[in-house]
Amino acid sequence: MNGQTTVDYRNFFYPPGGILIWIIILVEWITFGAALMALAISSRENPELYHRSRMLLNPVYGTVNTLFLLTAGYFMALGVHRAKEGLWQAAARAVAWAMAGGLLFVVLKSIEYYEKIQHGFTVGYNKFFTFYWLLTGFHLVHVLVGLGILFFLYLALRRKEKHPDILNLEAGAAFWHMVDLIWLMLFPMLYLIF
Repeated sequence: MNGQTTVDYRNFFYPPGGILIWIIILVEWITFGAALMALAISSRENPELYHRSRMLLNPVYGTVNTLFLLTAGYFMALGVHRAKEGLWQAAARAVAWAMAGGLLFVVLKSIEYYEKIQHGFTVGYNKFFTFYWLLTGFHLVHVLVGLGILFFLYLALRRKEKHPDILNLEAGAAFWHMVDLIWLMLFPMLYLIF
């Protein structure tokens, strides 16, 4: 071919997982970004309240949950990699480990929520806790949706007679990584900064 390399421009228009998942991710980033900006602006009105309220959170819970989600993200990426190699059972095991990390996140977040409710730090306690509950609750919904997606991907990988479409696996991985990244924004803003 005259010594020229052909470039596949389709990769630009069809990123891993397809363009639709990236549009969804962009909308989610804008939503969470706007909410975090509102939190930052609101904290300027009464910085002492936000600082005192942040001190009522347990940063160990936030740190451990960060490790759970990052580990789950690693295993999800490993699952995609193994599937691309045609190692379907290894991919299924990696996705199962990703689900385990997500489930551990849900369990620890539930314990944290229970403690906050027991101490009366509910959504109406003050502005900080309103943001805390809305942001972490909305994120938890995304974790649960992500776990549902991972479960269906796991089932597809376990079926020996029909292997899953890599595009679906990449789309699920992209959604899961979005969940990870959103937590990486929430964790410092809620647990460390104020």
